[in-house]
Amino acid sequence: MRALTKTTLADTAVEAIRSEILARRWLVGEKLPNEASLSSMLSVSRGTIREAVRVLASQGYLETRQGSGTYVRSTADFGRPLDMARRAGLRDQFETRLALEIEAARLAALRRTPEVISQLRALLVARGNYEGGGKAAFIERDLAFHKAVIAASQNRAMVEIYEFFSLSIADTIEATLGADIPEPDMQAHVAIVDAIESGDQEATGFAVRRFMAPVIAALDRLLMS
Repeated sequence: MRALTKTTLADTAVEAIRSEILARRWLVGEKLPNEASLSSMLSVSRGTIREAVRVLASQGYLETRQGSGTYVRSTADFGRPLDMARRAGLRDQFETRLALEIEAARLAALRRTPEVISQLRALLVARGNYEGGGKAAFIERDLAFHKAVIAASQNRAMVEIYEFFSLSIADTIEATLGADIPEPDMQAHVAIVDAIESGDQEATGFAVRRFMAPVIAALDRLLMS
């Protein structure tokens, strides 16, 4: 388990104070309790409180007045538009990834070989399931599987395009490891390989679409909330 560093404590303090501001615990123009009181309230050091106040002031929630204290500047939720923009961007990324992976998988089904199927299944075994921790290593293993599906298409241009977008694709994988967006489970991955092995291009395209559908549906719900 990762130790609670000053940075993570400051992040926690930022979220706690911001939540109180958005809940109108303090109104616009109202003075916040002093550092000692906030430190006691949140069970963190005064230095952590100072860092949290600095962050919230930079975000427009608070205003610090020399020799007077810290005051609420706004109770508007500035974080929501940023979250919405990020989610909209993620949806675009997932849609692009879906288009690439559907056609690559269809071509892989057409050009499949026993060696390729064995490789894909081996990569799935190596991938395993995400159980928390080791996020970077898991993303690398998951990405290796999806790159192998693209490579199985035997379309060099498609491989190069996918490689060009690999950082973006890694971001989409990481997004599914959080609480808001579901991670496609192992069975969804296996279904893609099974469909490729069958040689049925239509079934393969459907397997990829079904793989991605819960992710895009979750992003749609978040964008509408």
